[in-house]
This record gives sequence, C-alpha cells and structure tokens, in this order.
Amino acid sequence: MASLKPIEYKDAGVDIDEADRAVALIRSHARKTFTDSVKTDIGAFGAGYLLQGWKKPVLISSADGVGTKLKVAFVTGRHDTVGEDLVNHCVNDIAVQGAVPLFFLDYFAVGKLEARIAGDVVKGIARGCKANGCALIGGETAEMPGMYLPGEYDLAGFIVGAVERDKMLDGKSIEAGDVLIGLPSTGLHTNGYSLARKLLFDVAGYRPDQHVDALGGTVANALLKVHRSYLKAIQGLLKAKLLKGAAHITGGGISDNTPRMLPKGLGATIELNSWQVPPLFAHMRELGNVPDEDYRRTFNLGVGMILCVGAKQATKAMGALQAMGEPCFVIGRVDPVRRGARVRYV
Repeated sequence: MASLKPIEYKDAGVDIDEADRAVALIRSHARKTFTDSVKTDIGAFGAGYLLQGWKKPVLISSADGVGTKLKVAFVTGRHDTVGEDLVNHCVNDIAVQGAVPLFFLDYFAVGKLEARIAGDVVKGIARGCKANGCALIGGETAEMPGMYLPGEYDLAGFIVGAVERDKMLDGKSIEAGDVLIGLPSTGLHTNGYSLARKLLFDVAGYRPDQHVDALGGTVANALLKVHRSYLKAIQGLLKAKLLKGAAHITGGGISDNTPRMLPKGLGATIELNSWQVPPLFAHMRELGNVPDEDYRRTFNLGVGMILCVGAKQATKAMGALQAMGEPCFVIGRVDPVRRGARVRYV
C-alpha cells in the first residue's frame, strides 16, 4: 500500500505558527493596559482581575460589535481604528449607568489569520482601553477557514465596569422640565453603516479614497472617524452631582435611545435647530432622499450622547462640561408623554 502524504493543520487552512505570531503581538499591546488588579497574563485559560477599593460595587457589563463599519476597514486596509471604536462603544454603554470600566475582552474571528492585521486591530483596542483606564485582560482569536471571505473578519468585545450601589445612574430622579444636553459625535460612530455604504458607494458611486467637498475630505476618512468616549464628561458631572440620566445615541438614533433613560410617563422634546448637523449626514440624506423617520432612527445626526440635568442646574452643568473641554448644547427638554412616540421633534 502506497504511503499517504501527511496532512497538516495548515493544509486545512489553519496556520499555528501565524497564530503564535499574532498572540505575541496581542500580548505586547495588551500588557500596556495592565493595572495592579490584573492577576493573569494573556494566554491563560481564564483572565483574573482583583476587585479592590470598592465598598458596595455593582458590576455593569456590556457586549457589542463594530458592525458593518468593518467593511470600510476591509476596503481601505485600515485596521487600527475599529478596535478603538469597539472599546469606546462598550465604555459608553456602561458609563450611562454611572460605571467606570475595569476590564475588557475581545473576540476576533477570521477565515485566514494574518498576524499583522490582528496586531493592528488589537493595537486599537489597547489604545482605547488605555485612554479609558481599562485593562485588556484577555479574549479569543479564532481562525476558521471557510467562515469568512478572504481579507474579512468579525470583531466583538465584552466590558465589565463598576459603580457604587448608591451612585448608580438609573434616571429615577428625572422629571418633567429637566433639560437635555447634547454632546457632539465624531461622525457615524458605529451605527448606520449599512445604509451609509449603500448611499455613498452604491448610489453616489464614490471610491473610499475619493475627496468629496461636501464631506470635507475623503469618503474613507469621513466613515472611519473613531467612535468617541464620553466617560470623562459623564464622570465629571456625576462627581459634581449634576447628572440625572444619560443616553448613548447608538442604533435607533435619538428617537429610540433617549427614552431608555426616562422614567415611565415621560418623553423628550427635541429642538431640531439647536445644533448643527454635520455635512456627512445631510449629504447622505440628499443622496437617497432618506425619509425623516429613517434618517433619525438610523444616524446619530451629530449627537453621540444626551445628558439630562435639572433645569436650575443646566447653566452650571454646561459650564462644567465646557471647563472639561467638552462642546455641548441644549438639545431639548423632558416632558410628559403625549400621544404617539416618546420623542417629539420641534
């Protein structure tokens, strides 16, 4: 009987040596985020974190992904920003409940692993973690031949933060007449990219590297602006005892996210002329004649976070935000719910 040619794991599409190179890059980036509370190194079966310095902490967690913004990273070959997008999105999701981030874990899945790309992605994750005082303590890098198109991958993350039980931001103190303050976004953040790509690439026919006057730069630069963190602004107002509630404006836009911080029976009146909608959004609306409801529920329209403060404290809160270097504007107010939707535009 003729001897069979040995078949290795690499023949099935998985390169263990490349995986080792990727882990080495990931470990070097992750270690830069470690604090004294991290008790294991990258590569352990489980990640250890010592919770210390808290009295009655409530752990707040969230998991999310970057979505089809990744498609823009694929076509441009720019992979060092989507990781930062991921971290900041997750940080904002727990910050609105008053939590500060403790640690983060990522999930990076790809059909064929390239250590350089994996390293760029995790470099962005580590940069986001470092900026938010959060430790990148572990994750999963999965090479799965046949699951993804060549050159593509998926990226998700899981964050854990903490807040003292008596300082949780739950919105229960919000009442009619309270003021809503908007904080600007840096762009689309991590939502609405399926529609954005259709409008800019399919309808308009733009190339990623094409300069568009209406966008003030290339299409790629407009779409890859990093989803920003609002942790500093939220914590600053919390410490000053000026904040009643906060809403991260993600999928669903202002319409769907603002009510998430409001008690039952209360809604929001949003003043459409109270801020300048960035040209990117206006241009996309014009390209597709996008209906009002879709426009407002798909995109953040230049507002990445809405903060609720008492009417008598609004001026003080605005001053505190400006002192932190945080641009802000009064975007509306809290009102009793009227007929129809909980968010009304005027």
